[in-house]
Amino acid sequence: MRYHLVTLGCAKNVADSEGIGALLRGAGYRPACSDEADVLIVNTCGFLQAARHESVETLNALGRGKRPGQLLVAAGCLSERLGAALQHEVPGLDGIIGTQQWSRITEFLERLQDRRVEERWRAFVMPADARNHVVDSVGRRAEGHSAYLKIADGCSAPCAFCTIPSFKGLQRSKRPGAVIAEAQQLVAQGVEEIVLVAQDLTAYGHDWGESTGQGLPTLLEQLCTEVEAPEGRLWFRLMYAYPGHATERLIEVMAHFSQILPYLDMPLQHGDRSVLKRMRRPHNMQRQARFFEQLRATLPDITLRTTFIVGHPGEGEAEFERLLEFMSAMQFDKVGIFQYSSEPGTISTAMADQVPAAVKQARWERAMAHQQPIALARQEAQLGRVLDVLVEGWDPERGVALARSYREAPEVDGYVLVTPRRGEQYEPGDRLTVRIGAAMPYDLEARTVKRHPRLPRQSRPEPAGLIGLGTIPVAP
Repeated sequence: MRYHLVTLGCAKNVADSEGIGALLRGAGYRPACSDEADVLIVNTCGFLQAARHESVETLNALGRGKRPGQLLVAAGCLSERLGAALQHEVPGLDGIIGTQQWSRITEFLERLQDRRVEERWRAFVMPADARNHVVDSVGRRAEGHSAYLKIADGCSAPCAFCTIPSFKGLQRSKRPGAVIAEAQQLVAQGVEEIVLVAQDLTAYGHDWGESTGQGLPTLLEQLCTEVEAPEGRLWFRLMYAYPGHATERLIEVMAHFSQILPYLDMPLQHGDRSVLKRMRRPHNMQRQARFFEQLRATLPDITLRTTFIVGHPGEGEAEFERLLEFMSAMQFDKVGIFQYSSEPGTISTAMADQVPAAVKQARWERAMAHQQPIALARQEAQLGRVLDVLVEGWDPERGVALARSYREAPEVDGYVLVTPRRGEQYEPGDRLTVRIGAAMPYDLEARTVKRHPRLPRQSRPEPAGLIGLGTIPVAP
């Protein structure tokens, strides 16, 4: 049997898709293009209206091209959110498996294929079992030099605008041993960057009783001491930290271990206290400012990334202006700006003073323009620096390598555009030392100083399957 897997949405979905692929290959399935596959799987995103639209369009496009006997499956967040109702939007759908059941994919496909003919007129929905599988740990098979490692999923935060807890459930953390085992597998296969992800990275371990903000630093200490790699050839990158759970101990651990990149992604969502209170987000602005001040004092080269939402219900002009003032004061290196999206079932949707679409668009444009000179100044501060980079690809038209340093996370940040030395051309996974020579708001330009030898890779056997259970029971 052959499968074709399409992944939509965030890094957590990428991690789940890697797990789905590992389980399928372990069961004897083989990846194939959509024309040749027996099973077409779309790992959907259901977070925002635009993402839902993309998921439905992708499913319908595959459904229209289905050949007789080919199966179309919707997996992931939209499947969990809509369940059987999704088949009304995708007539060609054969099966639906939600994000809480993804690690049962092989059982699901067996049941899907064994259905009686008279049952095949409607999509088969995988029934839930006794527990939520969002953080089941699967043996890893590296696909490149960089990999996501999901240490937790679900969310226990009360954000007024967010739907994630409704379909992913409350926060669940992987066992530390399972996280370490996955990291060891990835490093053995030549991975040099492990991106730790979760809905709330800094809440790791809260579900089994860890004190606020203490679980992540402890896990990082274990990863840095127990996962062996050649000196200077392993990066741990932290994404999706939550401001209410970030502690001084996290800063101390980041400073102590060279494997942890001086990079932190912490979505703040706004810079005005009253807006944050309506959002039900951490709104102690002085505490946030102190944390970032201490972070920069301890790690002077830290790269800070955040995201903001403009146009949340009740956001007035003065509150928006305070967001711009906050951006100026904090001087973030990387900023993502999003327009508020009204999501059914959320508290924010029922709020008064909804902001008109034209105002949201105008504020998004103003915020993006406001950040441009800040981003450029932060980039220009890198001029003359010598940095290590990992090559992502090659641009044959410009004759430059597309690479990332510690300052650029995969998929969301820009590149370091590297001009090679005479006669050299680089491949994905090459590690280079480069000197920064030019800066733009999103990208840097550099020239090669040194090309490092590739690390040896162990053979990549197909993973055996699940690494135990994904979570530790909550302590009584």
